[in-house]
Amino acid sequence: MTELAQQKCQPCQSGSSPITAEEITALQAKITDWNLLEYEGIPRLQKLYKFANFQGAIAFTNAVGEAAEKEGHHPALLTEWGKVTVSWWTHDVGGLHQNDFIMAARTDDIYRKFGSKTPSFSVAEDGLTFLAK
Repeated sequence: MTELAQQKCQPCQSGSSPITAEEITALQAKITDWNLLEYEGIPRLQKLYKFANFQGAIAFTNAVGEAAEKEGHHPALLTEWGKVTVSWWTHDVGGLHQNDFIMAARTDDIYRKFGSKTPSFSVAEDGLTFLAK
């Protein structure tokens, strides 16, 4: 796990300022292959992860969602067959915050844990519970 991924997200207040361009440059050097883009006038971090099939993509999506829920900081996730696009930005500041870089690093760590393996699971009768095989 990278140093950045080990950090804890800090609560943001509405009206807080996004990080500066200099801070973005410094933090971006600590994450690999994340694109800095602007959508609807808001800067975001975005990365595409590839998988062998839809099952791997959805399992990764769920793992990122679980990590996001624990921190109370949630990305935009687009799950498709064989790929997941993850976008991080902080709604409350209308741009990027250090939390986005922390969670980008954690997302990379989650992906590394998947490796080339596709998780195997089945859905329980309730339709809501995933059972590892």
